[in-house]
Amino acid sequence: MSRPLVTIDPAVADPPFEQVRAQVAQRIADGDLREGDHLPTVRSLAAEIGLAVNTVARAYKQLEADGLVTTGRRAGTVVAPGALATDIALGRSAADFAGRAVSAGLGDTEALDLVRTALREARG
Repeated sequence: MSRPLVTIDPAVADPPFEQVRAQVAQRIADGDLREGDHLPTVRSLAAEIGLAVNTVARAYKQLEADGLVTTGRRAGTVVAPGALATDIALGRSAADFAGRAVSAGLGDTEALDLVRTALREARG
């Protein structure tokens, strides 16, 4: 990978495990991580980004619960097979956006307008 898998921003309100989870999910949704790609071991990622092993393990467990990765004793943690992983990641991103929109006091119309604008810009 040309960029670090994740970066932790202490100024962000989200706890570190959620930052790890969200960034890995986004990398999967973006196609940066594809089916069968190996994630770093919990220990190596924790050391790389300066977090406790349990924090990264919690993020990996949530990614597995979301169906985005699978973990096997010998295989390690890999991106889950199938397009479903992308659907789950996008659904999680949508839920994250909705939560932030509500927290910011946006109504349905304003939040949907933001999404429509982002879709138009993404299509070029």
